[in-house]
Amino acid sequence: MKIPRFVENMFFVGLAVAMLLFALPEASTCQTTRDLAKSVMPSVCMLVMQDSNGQAISLGSGFVVKNGVIVTNLHVITGAERGHVKFIGQTTKLRIAGVFAVDAARDLAILSVPTPGVPVIQLGDSEAIAVGDAVYAIGNPQGLEGTFSQGIVSSIRTFGADKILQITAPISPGSSGGPVVNAAGQVIGVAAATLQGGQNLNFAIPSRYIRPLLSNLNTASPLSGNRITTNQQSLLSGFGRKSTEGLVGDQLTWEMPIFYNVPISGMNGKFSFSIRNTLNDAVRDLYCLVIFYDGNDTPIDVAQVTYRGVIPAGLAKRLNGIVDGSVQQLARKVSVRVLDFQVVE
Repeated sequence: MKIPRFVENMFFVGLAVAMLLFALPEASTCQTTRDLAKSVMPSVCMLVMQDSNGQAISLGSGFVVKNGVIVTNLHVITGAERGHVKFIGQTTKLRIAGVFAVDAARDLAILSVPTPGVPVIQLGDSEAIAVGDAVYAIGNPQGLEGTFSQGIVSSIRTFGADKILQITAPISPGSSGGPVVNAAGQVIGVAAATLQGGQNLNFAIPSRYIRPLLSNLNTASPLSGNRITTNQQSLLSGFGRKSTEGLVGDQLTWEMPIFYNVPISGMNGKFSFSIRNTLNDAVRDLYCLVIFYDGNDTPIDVAQVTYRGVIPAGLAKRLNGIVDGSVQQLARKVSVRVLDFQVVE
């Protein structure tokens, strides 16, 4: 029996629609993730914190929740006398005017920074988040500006009356203070720490703890006056937080010297320096910041150096880095800071 022409046409039309519907979810998901990154990235910034001499002491991330209001981790700004923020993809550095509020127990700080024209990120409901939900962390890990990482909520940990989110989205030094958002682009957490010795064990402070800090934004106190003076223990105690005292960086030398201020090789700009481990334990996975100063003690450039090897207790290793050759010609002083490391168990 011959199949009528209109039946054949209906069959092929139905087959085409089915194939289109089958293909749509993947394309839609891909586009949604792209749109999500595009929408939240402009609200995220890098924080560079400095001591009284203008030396960089820490790098971190933050995000805008209101005009002139940035959220970050308290440990990012602790000990700093001043600092500035730079938004992803921008060159302008904005001075941190002060601190509106802090929560030492939950490692949160609300900063006053001029942010004209910068879009804000909406706060989401961290109480509605569940294990298995997709999350996205945005920040500047290891100083790599504008990193967008995907993961899931792997657990929700309870510490007394408080909670902390365990996520698989990677967090590294420089990520601290960055937003962790849900699929709708709403902040459900603040990236805070990685468990020492763990594998992909990352933690974020739930966004529910941000809201109370935003209730009074009338007056900001000077950055230099904000030290942690409370004896209240932080939720993050033991989660990747450590003092870097005992790791000393010095003895920087250039690979190729400069004679009479004239470069003798295109290799100028390569350098090495020593890290001495005076701790009682071996260390590994060091993250160092090398700051170069001109003759007026003004910082002119920085280099980020990561060392994945092991430095035994009481010994030293030489680490290598590179900057633009002009820095070698202009630098008159160098400072080496160890920002993060892991203890070898």
